[in-house]
Amino acid sequence: MRAAVIVFPGSNCDRDLAVALREAGCRVDMVWHKDTALPDGVDLVAIPGGFSFGDYLRCGAIAANSPICAEVKAHATRGGFVLGICNGFQVLTETGLLPGALLRNAGLKYICRTVPLIVGTSDSIYTSGYETGQQIDIPVAHHDGNYTASDDVVAELRAEDRVAFRYGRNLNGSVDDIAGILSANRRVLGMMPHPERASDAAHGGTDGKAVFASLASALAAA
Repeated sequence: MRAAVIVFPGSNCDRDLAVALREAGCRVDMVWHKDTALPDGVDLVAIPGGFSFGDYLRCGAIAANSPICAEVKAHATRGGFVLGICNGFQVLTETGLLPGALLRNAGLKYICRTVPLIVGTSDSIYTSGYETGQQIDIPVAHHDGNYTASDDVVAELRAEDRVAFRYGRNLNGSVDDIAGILSANRRVLGMMPHPERASDAAHGGTDGKAVFASLASALAAA
C-alpha cells in the first residue's frame, strides 16, 4: 500500500503519522502543500494533526485551499481513501469531504490528554480491527474539537452507521459525543483523537495501532 502524508506549514504530527503507517507496512511519501499532484499509485492520503497556517481564519480553512487539496478532493472523488486526524479532520470538513464543522471546545481551553473512546462501528476499512462498542484509550490534543452539525446531518450519520468513534466522556461539547465520522462511501475518515500517538508501547499504549494495521491489511488484500 502506498500512502501520501500531506505537510502544511504548522503540521506537527506528520512524521508521527508517517512512522505509524510505515510500521503497518505502507510505503509513505511526504507531500508538500504547494505540490499540485499526488504520487502515482497512491491508495491513501493522510492529513496530519498540527496547526496548519497557525489556525488563522478558521482551523483548516487556509490549508483546505492549498494547491494539493484540489488533488486530495479528486482522489476522494475517484474512490480513494483519505484519513484526516485532528487538524486533518478540520481540513476535511473545510474541503467539504466530510459534513459538519469543528468549533472551539465548549470549555474554551486546549485539551491534551489520553481519553476513552467508544468504537461506533467496525464496518470500515479503518475500524475493522476493533469491535463495535469496544472502549479504547487514545490521546487528544486540540483547542477546536467540538464537532457540530445540523440535526439532519447527525441523524444521517447515525442512520448510516457513519459515527466511527465517540468520546467515552464528552470533553469538548461535540454533538452526540462524536469523535470521528466516515464519509457516505466509508472511504474518508476524520477523527480528532490521535491514533498515531497510541501505536507504540514505548509511548504509553497501542490502542491506536489497529487503525493502521487494519487499513494496510485491507488495502494489501484488495
